[in-house]
Amino acid sequence: MSLDWIYYAISWILLRWHALWDAIGVPDGRVLGTNWAWILGILFLVVTLRVILFPVFVKQIKSQRAMQALQPKVKALQEKHKGDRETLQKEMMELYRTEKANPLMGCLPMFLQIPVFFGLFHVLQHLDPSISDKYKQLYGWSLEQFNSAADAHLFNAPISAKFGSSTAELAALGANGTTVKVLAGILVLIMMATTFLTSRQMILKTGWAEDPQQKMIQRLMLYGIPFSLLISGALFPIGVVIYWVTNNLFTLAQQQWVLRKFPPVQMAGAKTSSSARPATSGGRGINNPVQPARTGGLFGKKSAPEPVSPVVDTKALAPKPGAKPVNPKKATRPANKPKR
Repeated sequence: MSLDWIYYAISWILLRWHALWDAIGVPDGRVLGTNWAWILGILFLVVTLRVILFPVFVKQIKSQRAMQALQPKVKALQEKHKGDRETLQKEMMELYRTEKANPLMGCLPMFLQIPVFFGLFHVLQHLDPSISDKYKQLYGWSLEQFNSAADAHLFNAPISAKFGSSTAELAALGANGTTVKVLAGILVLIMMATTFLTSRQMILKTGWAEDPQQKMIQRLMLYGIPFSLLISGALFPIGVVIYWVTNNLFTLAQQQWVLRKFPPVQMAGAKTSSSARPATSGGRGINNPVQPARTGGLFGKKSAPEPVSPVVDTKALAPKPGAKPVNPKKATRPANKPKR
């Protein structure tokens, strides 16, 4: 299947943003060694794509919440059909259909971003000044736009250069190898850190999965993917790394907002705070009577709590049926002193 439509779409959005910043007056030439119109074009390419995918992201969170709420029922089905995988799968699918939960929805935003990432990777990788003018005008680029983007820099490092660029590639770009490696290395480390933080933020809010396989996937997402970027990041053009870092920062802010609006489901059997404990009328719990509140004394000092009178069990003090009544006066009369 041809991915040209993705390359055209990515190029169109990037070129529109560049044209907007250029029209506003952002300098297209280098300022502090940076062509800011192209850098801002990449940053707002991320914003555009994330705004488009935002409804899908909300559906992802809602699907995750629905799956969390169904965990007790899923465990009950697993216990009921233990050893009968075929019946278990049918019952699980019926449960998801009845409750309108989709397990695949949790991965949909990530799958939708994969072709976007590879599209941008291809477009930026295509910005090679050594190719012929015929190929420079692919995907809706004019010759002038291509030459301007191919010459775009971030702090004197071309955005099409990579940490692992060869000496010949750097010479074709007219770049300094040390500058490219330092800047690309810093950006790759930031990319790894922000990738780790996005996964960590979600896990801290939703909690670790109880299922061993799901927990293993969570650990892979938390530690495996950031570590893999240490190697694969050397193959990414600087422009792609800028896209990735911006995307991660946007994700951190977006997740924080969505997790507040759609908080994780409180599972049954989970520890609850003291404020969430059930109480009877009058503000007293069944087995934990509420103590009198401490009032502030002079100069804000806390006064000692008022003593609580002991509870007397009147049933235990009542005479048993058939027992001889006792005269309380005789019971409390002092014993006669012995005669001398």
